[in-house]
Amino acid sequence: MDSQAEELHRRITGWFAGNARDLPWRDADRTPWGVLVSEIMLQQTPVVRVLPVWAAWLQRWPTPAGLALEPSGEAVRAWGRLGYPRRALRLHAAAKAIVDEFGGEVPSTYPELLRLPGVGDYTAAAVAAFAFGRRETVVDTNIRRVHARAVTGNALPSPSLTAAEMRLAASLLPADTTDSVAWNASVMELGAVVCTARSPKCGQCPILDRCAWVAAGRPEPHYTAKGQAWAGTDRQVRGAMMAVLRSADGPVRRDLLLHAPVDLGSPQLAAEVDPVTALHRLQAPQEQMERALAGLIADRLAAEDANGVSLPL
Repeated sequence: MDSQAEELHRRITGWFAGNARDLPWRDADRTPWGVLVSEIMLQQTPVVRVLPVWAAWLQRWPTPAGLALEPSGEAVRAWGRLGYPRRALRLHAAAKAIVDEFGGEVPSTYPELLRLPGVGDYTAAAVAAFAFGRRETVVDTNIRRVHARAVTGNALPSPSLTAAEMRLAASLLPADTTDSVAWNASVMELGAVVCTARSPKCGQCPILDRCAWVAAGRPEPHYTAKGQAWAGTDRQVRGAMMAVLRSADGPVRRDLLLHAPVDLGSPQLAAEVDPVTALHRLQAPQEQMERALAGLIADRLAAEDANGVSLPL
């Protein structure tokens, strides 16, 4: 390991020691299950939204066995408004696999973690590192962005993970196991709170004078990042339909989901109206409503029988 990498390690891990956020999945009494749940929930979702849902989830299901005993629909209901609810189904399936294949204990190695439904390369590496203290190359968007700016001089990492980025991450990983875990956590935190995609707080960065991007004059990104649309999309309609199903005590009539009531009432904030009214105030075309419902059923986020549509059993 060259002296430049060692200096990055020293500064970034030192900064982390004094500035890390107090997050429950980092506590000394954290469980591997709590770490796995946090990693699944944090995918494409900000920490502030995850915190209350994670806490409620772990209070209700402190072990994988508890969740595995419940219908998958309860996992979807408890997921709330975190978005991408298929993650709830995958976490439920992972809980069942943990019980069936690993005696109810979250597996501790990268290859074993990859056997769990919904667990990919990043999640397997992160859980192995942060729950079990193993030396793994953890590479998420925040880490990739710090590497891109500090080492390669680019404003942003590539649009998708490349082999070159993985080689760089592996080359920067400390040889010592304990140091490697601290490094992974520290770089991830730096990317999340200081070296952000928009408006990075360079004045707070512990490696400002070592940053290749800053030294190059902070050049613009080498590509235009495309944001994800929300308003008017199938995802918005699906989310509103899921809110109806989560709030219902039983099956919901198909026509209630697909067809607006005659009177939607006076305009109000969506949070102040019932989920059915909020759904139909989107004024989505009928074709889109039907497509969204069909998609939920095909993805097993909803089930339909003679009584209506409900969360999966």
